[in-house]
Amino acid sequence: MRLRRRPRGVPGEASPDPDLAAGRLYFITPDVDPPRLSELALAAVRGGADIIQLRHKHLARGELLAAARALRAITAAANRIFVVNDHVDIALLAGADAVHLGPDDITVEGARSVAGDRLLIGASAPTPEAARQAIADGADYLGVGPAFETPVKSEKDVIGPEGVLEVAKAVGAEVPVFAIGGIDESNVQQLTRLGLHRVCVIRAIGDARDPEAAARRLRAMLES
Repeated sequence: MRLRRRPRGVPGEASPDPDLAAGRLYFITPDVDPPRLSELALAAVRGGADIIQLRHKHLARGELLAAARALRAITAAANRIFVVNDHVDIALLAGADAVHLGPDDITVEGARSVAGDRLLIGASAPTPEAARQAIADGADYLGVGPAFETPVKSEKDVIGPEGVLEVAKAVGAEVPVFAIGGIDESNVQQLTRLGLHRVCVIRAIGDARDPEAAARRLRAMLES
């Protein structure tokens, strides 16, 4: 499995590097105000999330950078992976570990030409063909779905747990595959029964009454 990684941390200060391949629970932030973003990120980390992704469609770029730096501080303190959605420049300026790109964003090749090996690059891939192309272009991990119906991506065709499994089988151990789309405590075991133990969630943590407890329950279900 090939994973690029940028150097991280303060020069001269030793710190372990979080392992993307070992990640199970990947939390993507909802479109909430910056203080709430930090609260949710901290709760998710405390509950066992391995990866935090800043995804916000409405913040001005200056606010987005400030939010990214705040979440970078939280994830760095907990030795978790921090991802910025869409924006390679924000990811670099905030010192993120990775950037995640959708089909309407800059290409994986374009992002790699800008970021070099300073960032891991994730890509969305709903089919084996799209997954193989993303890997050929240089993607380090994949988000595959929607696994279930979700209002966040209501325009996309649901591929179901079996569709996620098809992609995972197609790429094998070459890169980590994270199921995404409508995943919560009520259906995550439909994925784990198929041997899929990496998931991305938004509402399952972001809308929970107790986000930390929700993250902890999901993490336990993924490890069972």
